[in-house]
Amino acid sequence: MKQTALVFGGAALGGVVGYFAFFWIAQQGFYGIALPGGLLGLGAGCVAGRWPAVVCGVLALALTLFTEWKFAPFLKDESLSYFLLHIYEKAPIKLLMIAAGTAIGFWVPFRRVESDRRTIPTTSGPHSKL
Repeated sequence: MKQTALVFGGAALGGVVGYFAFFWIAQQGFYGIALPGGLLGLGAGCVAGRWPAVVCGVLALALTLFTEWKFAPFLKDESLSYFLLHIYEKAPIKLLMIAAGTAIGFWVPFRRVESDRRTIPTTSGPHSKL
């Protein structure tokens, strides 16, 4: 339970840092929409635990879409529902960067869980010392 709380806290902290870092970088004239989702995944992956990588990927996608909506809503209708229904109208590079942030948000926690599984010693089998 404690590990899950630490992983969730790391994901939340990474997501908040990514959200504000995106707007800071945008003020400098750069576009880094992959930051919110990517840092969410990095925050979740910093703590060893069994945090579900799929949930981190979904949270990364949601945070990245929310950040893009706050940064550049459609002029025709600035509502979130309109934005989500017309996200495909964004420039291809923006869609690729949203996908990259989501992929990082999924992959980092996933790799952490996979590496944890490989280092867990087994107590049975031909090479165990029982």
